[in-house]
Amino acid sequence: MTPSTNKLKPDWAGEDLLSRLVNLLIQTKPIYSVMQRQARQVLIKTAEKNGIPWRKNYQELEQSSAQDLLADLTNKDIIYPDYYQVPFHAYDQGNLCWQAAYEAASATYSMALRVWKDEELTWQDAQQRLRHSFYQILAQYTPATMTNILDLGCSVGISTVTLHQYFAQKQNHPLNTLGLDLSPYMLAVAKATDTQQLISQWIHGLGESTGLAANSLDLVTMQFVIHELPRQATVKIFQEVLRILKPGGAIAIVDNNPASLVIQSLPPVLFTLMKSTEPWSDDYYTFDVEAAIKEVGFKYQTTVASDPRHRTIIGIKPD
Repeated sequence: MTPSTNKLKPDWAGEDLLSRLVNLLIQTKPIYSVMQRQARQVLIKTAEKNGIPWRKNYQELEQSSAQDLLADLTNKDIIYPDYYQVPFHAYDQGNLCWQAAYEAASATYSMALRVWKDEELTWQDAQQRLRHSFYQILAQYTPATMTNILDLGCSVGISTVTLHQYFAQKQNHPLNTLGLDLSPYMLAVAKATDTQQLISQWIHGLGESTGLAANSLDLVTMQFVIHELPRQATVKIFQEVLRILKPGGAIAIVDNNPASLVIQSLPPVLFTLMKSTEPWSDDYYTFDVEAAIKEVGFKYQTTVASDPRHRTIIGIKPD
């Protein structure tokens, strides 16, 4: 469907010489600070060049109801894992700050444009294409009628709302959709921007311990989440997803494709900037996700290159 290679991962990830050199640069603080600034500039320039009003979006969210929602959404019993308290995406506080939450949507729209950078697409068309390329594969492995679904690692809710809309319009039965994330800041933005109240609940929680009932969900998605996790956390989340899914329910993952020709051929400046903002890149690109799904107890179904940069992975909970 999309170009891929026989290589399992890019040379700039893992223990290869090139990867070790890049990591050495990232670990040098003055150089890392420059990389952080450069990464942000690249993101903002790419977005605004393509009609995404980055600064305007930020200002509108800053003036929205998001800050008023934070206290009620925050689960004060949560203890943040060490892996989550590291800089992500050029933010020193990672996802645990307003700046990250206010800029997440613009960054997400920009990311979709980069998938088809040689095509003349609006950011709206690129975003829909990105999501639907995943959902169209997923629809082949889900029941015709679903009752309860969860978007795990939902960020500011773009993935959650589009997931709900896609599957709700395919069935006559009401669809109860939940979004769960570890950042209350992201969830506050998600709830503030869900103006039609399509999502039943925005949950501040750990993917490893959701607090949701066993055997209660038809589908759990993880959209662009696991590349931001160490593999030990991903495995624990898979175990939790197996617990909360109904027998026959599906886990569906869409994320960066280590075998993608586009990803393997990124110019040095771009892959260095990307690694500088994604602390678990080496772990992700050398992680056998399919093997982990099987070992946890899922019936592995398929891995599909759903677009030039990303892959979709599906597993089913055995009856």
